[in-house]
Amino acid sequence: MRAKTETNRNTRRRTVPIVKTVPLPVLVSGTVLALTGAIGLWQILPGQITPTVGAGHGRGMSQVGAFENAQAGWSAEDILGHYYPGADLGQIGPTTIGVRLQAQDDATLDTFAAAGAHVAGRTIGPGEAAHLTPLPDGGANVVVTQGCDGEVLWQDATDDPFVYPLGAGAGRPADEHLTLCGGTGYRGALGVALDGESYRTVNRVDLDDYLAGVLPAEMQANWADQGAFEALRAQAIAARSYALAESRYAYAQTCDTTDCQAYPGTVKEDSRTTDAVAATTGTVLLRDGQILRSEYSAAPDGGRPADIETFEVGPAPDELVETAPAPRLPEPQPDLTIEALAGESVIDTEYRRIGGPNSVVGEPIGPEMLLPQRAGTYRMYTNGVIVATQTLGAQVVDFSTLLQLVPDAGDQLPSTASGRPRLKTPPAPVPLVVSPGDPQAVQIPSEADVLGEPIHGTVPGPHDGE
Repeated sequence: MRAKTETNRNTRRRTVPIVKTVPLPVLVSGTVLALTGAIGLWQILPGQITPTVGAGHGRGMSQVGAFENAQAGWSAEDILGHYYPGADLGQIGPTTIGVRLQAQDDATLDTFAAAGAHVAGRTIGPGEAAHLTPLPDGGANVVVTQGCDGEVLWQDATDDPFVYPLGAGAGRPADEHLTLCGGTGYRGALGVALDGESYRTVNRVDLDDYLAGVLPAEMQANWADQGAFEALRAQAIAARSYALAESRYAYAQTCDTTDCQAYPGTVKEDSRTTDAVAATTGTVLLRDGQILRSEYSAAPDGGRPADIETFEVGPAPDELVETAPAPRLPEPQPDLTIEALAGESVIDTEYRRIGGPNSVVGEPIGPEMLLPQRAGTYRMYTNGVIVATQTLGAQVVDFSTLLQLVPDAGDQLPSTASGRPRLKTPPAPVPLVVSPGDPQAVQIPSEADVLGEPIHGTVPGPHDGE
């Protein structure tokens, strides 16, 4: 018996048994395709089936079998009923998922959007980049630059460690997608977290936006042109269920590699697989009312029905929080400060406070620059330097102190630097990096660690995130 969809006006959940157990037909040849996932990678060439990585664990739905059975006229419900006998179909509302971007491990988050974005309660302009470093309290240190490696525009700390697209909700246009500097683009919000002392990057994204990236990485979009659109629909339901039943980390439910499900962001999105996601929106597999962690693989022999009692389950549909990633923007204040109106950095504010060009430090002689390891910023003036860090705030120091911190800055010093008296030096060495494991501990980088790169020059970027 084929599963049917039932509608109940008093509930958003639809649950019907799937009992289809039709024997698999014999596999025939197909076109070239690549299959990855919680699973493996295969190529199907005319007259042969050749593994390029492996067939995976072989549990649950066979993607190869789904392709062949869809061509034979099976519906997505038929395919799922065969591979997950005893499972039910259920319905969920809109929700988000957190995805750990593993290629970004131990890197700062450096991201921008063509249309601009929101971060730390403020809006950044088109092409302006936000650089986030996680803090032990769950927040983040934020440095915003003109472009990925341009001049520092402002910096701040925030208790909301995410960068958000300009518009809320799913299906945002491409110019609102957040792009990693030197990497790929993502829908939804990008943020940072600490895993012990290790940095992690998280994509918090609408579930169907996430699946729009997963499906073309797990199945060939051109299957829709080969009479196998129902296999794409079956994959969408299985992938949605698998993701929602995951609970891998405190900061994210799942990951973006074949350890979980392949998810390269927007780079492989295709209208045909996106249509398959839309055609199944909200539909999940259940076991005893809880979302089934519906494993699948690239088993080339078509696979066999699974014992779903051996699969883990996640929450019930009504336990999911129906949310979409959205920034927490402050309410407009009628008494904005001069600093807010001017878009001042903390260094600008300190410079204005001590008297600007008429102060002891004199005229500025260059833009704000990043300290090593993005621990803060500094700006040089004719008679001194202002350094700003999360720990110190803004401090006036002399050129010799700057050279302790950024030895490579020597060739940038003005002629007035020689023989100048000390202006104002902190009683202890300037702390640069707060240790993730201990809010009170600080580290001074060795000369080998010092990057000393101007923010308008070459700044080390993150990993590609692919």
